[in-house]
Amino acid sequence: MTVQPAAAPRPLSAVAVFCGSSYGDSPAFADAARLAGRTLAERGTTLVYGGGRVGLMGTVADAALAAGGEVVGVIPRALDERELTHTGCTELVVVESMHERKALMAERADAFLTLPGGAGTLEEVAEQWTWAQLSIHHKRSGFLDVDGFWAPLRDMRDRMVERGFVRPEQGGIVTFDDDLDRLLATLASPPTWTDKWGRRDAVPPPV
Repeated sequence: MTVQPAAAPRPLSAVAVFCGSSYGDSPAFADAARLAGRTLAERGTTLVYGGGRVGLMGTVADAALAAGGEVVGVIPRALDERELTHTGCTELVVVESMHERKALMAERADAFLTLPGGAGTLEEVAEQWTWAQLSIHHKRSGFLDVDGFWAPLRDMRDRMVERGFVRPEQGGIVTFDDDLDRLLATLASPPTWTDKWGRRDAVPPPV
């Protein structure tokens, strides 16, 4: 399934990035994290992320900060107390729970960009996809498919649509692309999907 960007993108003032707290097995993952952080900073887009200093999380934050960007870190108190916090963030918000972290990141961001990561990364973006389906928000999610990492999940998304568990237009809430600029253009496009029950009036018109 190919998702085309809408014709009238809106500016992304802030993007939440979900990614691993490890580096993975390929230098390409850290390269992609550096590219994402630097690109967001150069565009004047605030990086909202999980507030950690380790793995790809620390890499994307360091790259954004080095390029002069604004970085908002949101971290649960339990992780902050384990000294995993990136102390160089432009703004650091310490919350009480993982749920509060995700809700605040969703509130502060216009869209969600997912880099390679593990179970926590997948859980974070899956929740945002679900919230968009339910019209809790109307924000897109995108997977930067580095070295084919997210290809199996793209196939699974397509299988959900084919087997009738996800409406075809709601499959377009999440996008997969190996090109960051193209992916960000898609994330900036207005919502076009109906809600889970097929009500298009639940989705606000482009502003």
